[in-house]
Amino acid sequence: MVDTFPLDYARARTAFLAAAEEAGARLRTFTLPGHLGPDGGELRVDTAVLGPPDPAKLLVTVSGTHGIEGFCGSACQTGVLLREGVARAAAGPTTGVLLVHALNPYGFAHLRRVNEDNVDLNRNFVDHAAPPHNDAYDAVHSTLVPPQDGAFTPAELVADLTALRDRLGPQRLQEAVTRGQYRHPDGLFYGGRAPAWSRRVFETVVAEQIAGAGHVAYIDLHTGLGERGVGEPIFRGGRDADAHQRARRWYGDALTASEEGTSSSTPIVGNTATAVADGLGPGGRLTAITLEFGTQPGPEVLLALCADNWLHRNRPPAEAVRSGLKRLIRDAFCPAQDARWREQVLQRAREVFDQALTGLADAKPTGSD
Repeated sequence: MVDTFPLDYARARTAFLAAAEEAGARLRTFTLPGHLGPDGGELRVDTAVLGPPDPAKLLVTVSGTHGIEGFCGSACQTGVLLREGVARAAAGPTTGVLLVHALNPYGFAHLRRVNEDNVDLNRNFVDHAAPPHNDAYDAVHSTLVPPQDGAFTPAELVADLTALRDRLGPQRLQEAVTRGQYRHPDGLFYGGRAPAWSRRVFETVVAEQIAGAGHVAYIDLHTGLGERGVGEPIFRGGRDADAHQRARRWYGDALTASEEGTSSSTPIVGNTATAVADGLGPGGRLTAITLEFGTQPGPEVLLALCADNWLHRNRPPAEAVRSGLKRLIRDAFCPAQDARWREQVLQRAREVFDQALTGLADAKPTGSD
């Protein structure tokens, strides 16, 4: 199954649609206006649904929230849920499966973590009239985003990032950088100034394909944090009192929580699970996780993000995507030649999908407490 990992966005989408049709899924497509892929093709978010139109219980998986991380997420959806028949076997009279493929198609196609406007989609689900400012990021922005003029020198950036890490400490630096920021449109982890197109698409999906379910098991597929090859389930929500303990029952001791300091991820704001929680309202239950697959040490991932940011501030998209610097971000979020990593990812995805479906099957009907 290692060949399940796509070579590019276009082939990922083709494989996903073919597998979804073979599984008998109902398909829907959203086309990103005003932008094309490096190959000139249109960029689309696709959803595939199996099971009844109004399920009481629903497994939702999302790939490509962070564009380039879609290589991994797409492989898990296409290879495990669809080709291996997991989704079709899980769908029943009261249980459905929804796959949201390539939520950030621009980033996926252009090998970027961010979208067409340099927005980190997983920081975009906030009230933009009163965004949660991150003062700590202001102090590190100039180091992370070197001036546009002049050649990019990785060695200089590594030295600057090392000095910053030595001064702040790894934890404080990660918190400052990754929490999300709303003041620097050219910076890293920028949450935007308005709802992004992908956010609006996802909110439509929530309203039309998720909101009626009584209990949603939500898995957003990501890469780039944690031990290489390990799939860490990070608690991302559910607003009923039992949500965290329920997630612990489902996913066991491997479950982590950013707010408790047990995760490779520090606390973030504006993630996609927020939209699901808002859409379900008080009557529905949500058990949400990020499934995070580790790739490289944190300093190497941060270097890749800084390099890619510089590249796209200094080169047109079509030229940037062909640059040799793209190797850094590709290796940081989907190691290109590591078959062992890919095998670990698919095996862990099988385990976590099974845990989610078992948890859903055992969950009490809404309102039975």
